[in-house]
Amino acid sequence: MRIPPVAYQGAAPDIRAEFDYQTEHHGRITNMKRTLLHSLPAYRALMEWYPLRDRVQPFLGERLTVLFAHAISAETDCLICSTFFRRLLSEAGENPDQLVLNPTEQAVVDFGRQLVANPNRVSDELYAPLAARYSPAQVVDLTVFGAMMIATNVFNNALRVDLDDYLEPYRLRPVLRQAQNDSSITDH
Repeated sequence: MRIPPVAYQGAAPDIRAEFDYQTEHHGRITNMKRTLLHSLPAYRALMEWYPLRDRVQPFLGERLTVLFAHAISAETDCLICSTFFRRLLSEAGENPDQLVLNPTEQAVVDFGRQLVANPNRVSDELYAPLAARYSPAQVVDLTVFGAMMIATNVFNNALRVDLDDYLEPYRLRPVLRQAQNDSSITDH
């Protein structure tokens, strides 16, 4: 953690109001949000993620909305966000490491990954299934929702915001490769 999260005690009334809102509506206030609260404009900017999610979820559905956000977060290697979406997928009965995607879901997930990798390289082939299925307004919402997800990931990664304790059980654990295991037990 590079910047300590804001504490409720001693916070200005407008900051406390945001703490109260988050706790009332989400049951908790995360480390990311508490860190963002050092700047109300920054906090409010990234909280626009929620209205954008609410715009894409009706046409993507809940599952694909989560898959899209997870793909972006995994591609940016954002510990907090990728773990958050791993949690949602796990709680929905899915294995986040063995997702089964239909062609539409794959196209949306691939689009999210490409937004991270290089948005200048969103090919016509990658874009075509989105344009065939979704309206221009929906594609705009999806793209900006993806950009907000990337911005959230950048914030968490750059400032090394700590993973919230409640997410720890869903954290992706590195798997040792068999070759590494074999070499460590070899007699020299």
